[in-house]
Amino acid sequence: MFIVVEGQDATGKDTQAAKLKEYFEAQGKKVVTYSESGTTSDNPFVKGIAELTYGKDYGIERRTRALLYLVNRYERWKKLAEPTLKENGVVIITRNWFSTLIYEGYMQGVSRSFITKIHKRVMPEPYFNPDKIVILTLDEKEQAKRLESQGKVRQGEFFKSKGYKFQHKLNQAYLKVAKEFDIPTFDTSGTIDEVFERLKKFWNI
Repeated sequence: MFIVVEGQDATGKDTQAAKLKEYFEAQGKKVVTYSESGTTSDNPFVKGIAELTYGKDYGIERRTRALLYLVNRYERWKKLAEPTLKENGVVIITRNWFSTLIYEGYMQGVSRSFITKIHKRVMPEPYFNPDKIVILTLDEKEQAKRLESQGKVRQGEFFKSKGYKFQHKLNQAYLKVAKEFDIPTFDTSGTIDEVFERLKKFWNI
């Protein structure tokens, strides 16, 4: 099973992915979960690219940033996701190519056709056909509180440092992509456990 958890910053993607991992492992299944950002990877190659693209603004070209995201995306798919799926395991990823479409496309002005073409050329077909996918959403005031809280403990993460207008525009871009690609959205208001129980029912798992 291949699961994608997408969404804006501070909507609980990594938290819910971790809960899903525990849930499936309790059923005796092999589970791999990772964030496509690569910021928490123990692979120095992946983490090095993540620091260039996600840590702070190094002034690199926007298309270069999109290509570097794709390098990490492909590397992690081939090394982590593909082998697990071949063994009938469960792969859970937070973020996918929609993040690049939104952040580099909608927000930074990189051509949508360029982003689509490079991904279709490089990523294998199964990547574009997850068994379960959702875009997590959250009330913008609550999201702002979470971002402020995370900012006290997290280092870097360039896009999170942007102001309210940027975050509002980002939320609107996610909703546009959800509508365009017919991706369900899911509100993450509430406690971690409450959200997880609702998510299980939402996906009927």
